[in-house]
Formats: sequence, C-alpha cells, structure tokens
Amino acid sequence: MSAGSRAGGGDEGGSHNVDDARTERGARDETGVLRYLLVLSRPRFWLYVAGPVLVGAAFGAQSVADLWRPQLLALFAYALLPANVLIYGVNDRFDREMDAANPKKEGREARFAGGALVWAAIGGSALLGALLTAWLPPGTRVWMLGFFFLAVFYSAPPLRFKVRPLLDSLSNGLYILPGVAAYTLLAGEPPPTAAILGGWLWTMAMHTFSAIPDIAPDRAAGVRTTATVLGTRGAYAYCSACWLAAAAAFGSLSWAFVPVLGLYPVFVGAIVGLRLDVERAYWWFPALNTVVGMSLTLAGLWRLTR
Repeated sequence: MSAGSRAGGGDEGGSHNVDDARTERGARDETGVLRYLLVLSRPRFWLYVAGPVLVGAAFGAQSVADLWRPQLLALFAYALLPANVLIYGVNDRFDREMDAANPKKEGREARFAGGALVWAAIGGSALLGALLTAWLPPGTRVWMLGFFFLAVFYSAPPLRFKVRPLLDSLSNGLYILPGVAAYTLLAGEPPPTAAILGGWLWTMAMHTFSAIPDIAPDRAAGVRTTATVLGTRGAYAYCSACWLAAAAAFGSLSWAFVPVLGLYPVFVGAIVGLRLDVERAYWWFPALNTVVGMSLTLAGLWRLTR
C-alpha cells in the first residue's frame, strides 16, 4: 500500500508539475502581451490625446471643483491609455505590409503581433469609448464620435485617410477632439472657433512632421502621403506654415499664445539650419509638446485662481 501510495503521490505530483508549467507559461505569455500592448500604445505619445483634454478642461472649467467631475476624470483616463491602444492598434493592424520594411518598428515601436488578447484589448478600448461617450452630455458626444470615426478610418479601409495626401494631415485633427469634448463638458458650449482651428492646424503640422522620417520607406512601399508628395524640404515648409497659422489663430484670442505656439516653427528652423537628423528630432517632440501643453494648462488654471 505504501508503494501504491507513493506511486499515486508521484502521479499527482507530476500532474501538479504539468499544471504549474502551464500556469507559468500562460503567465509569461500574458506578461509578454501586456508588454507588447504597452509598446503598441506609444507611451511617449500618450499626452498627444490626453494633453488636449487637460488644456480643454483648464480653459473650460468655471471653478476648481469642475476639474474633479467624474465624467472629466473618466475622459482623461480614457484618453491617456485606452484611446491610444485603439488608435495604434488599428493603425498597426492595417500597416503590417508597410511596417515590414520600416526600421522605426525595430526600436521604440513594434510590428503588429495580433492574437486573441491583443484583439480583446483593442475591442475593449473601443467598447470603453462607446460607454464613455454614452455617459457624457449630448453636447459633447459629437466631438467624441468624430474622434472615433477619424481614429479608425485614418488607418482602416475603405477610407484609409493616411494614404491620401492632405487628407492624412487633415484627419489628424482627431487628437484635439477629446480636448474639445472636455471644454464643452465643463463650459456647456464648444470652445471658440479660432481655438478649434488653431488646434487642428497644430495636429496637421505634427502629423506631417512625424511622417518625414518615413518618406523613404513609404516611397519604397508605394505609399503616398503629404510628406512623400512634398519631399523633406517641402514638408518642413508645410509644417512651419501650419504652425504659424495655428499661432495666428490662437493669437486672435490672446497674444500670450503666440510665443508659445511660435516655438514650433523656430524648432523646425533650427533642424533645417543646423542640419539635424530628423529621425532623432522626431523623438524630441514629445518633450516639446509636454512643455507647451503644460504652459497652456497652467495658464488656464491661473485664470481660475486669480
């Protein structure tokens, strides 16, 4: 009996070892997927969606208490991570062929991996966005619906704006729409038209500048964008013109916006004048955008407390 007991105990232990190995492998797989999703969401660019929410809230709030409204906090949380999983998940899925020859995907970014957990994260981000939009007041929903439309069809067929010169640039206004929603949520009305126009022009310039490092691989893949059509120098000029127009639009609301937004064409001028590598300069923009966004947010908050 003792031998039989040992044999039975050995079988049970073997079963536990197999189960433990499967659990450990599953945990490693899930950890790998989470790491991949973090890379896919582009952490350096999280504030490109969440930053406009902060700026919109700072200028739309009627009191400090407004900044703690649950709907605003939920909107900011969504813009910070799930919105980026949705944007870049859809983008990477439909860019698989283009990304195969793009060296940028071998370092700070990654090629689309697919898999059930990845698709669940992308689908879950879309579902969270739908629930959030339904919870927001009616006046804010149109801005969020516009965000989701552009976030998906910037990359997805049949519209796929990203391979249509000028439309690729125009469609990137999607990044300011959650900020417009935040302002509208707190102010009860949309921001001034000049502010929306200025923000839209800012995103157009940001998009085309980010596409300059991709000119060579995009041309090799037969992809047409605003940047591939204009070429490097033409794209620099286009970005500078958009940023100058954005500064002018915001300047019509207050002269104080002009020197802040005017940093962008100065930055482009420095890149061209000093012949800096655009592939390196591209990764400096998150820092510049953070400084500019922080300055605008603090200006809006100062309005509330003065």
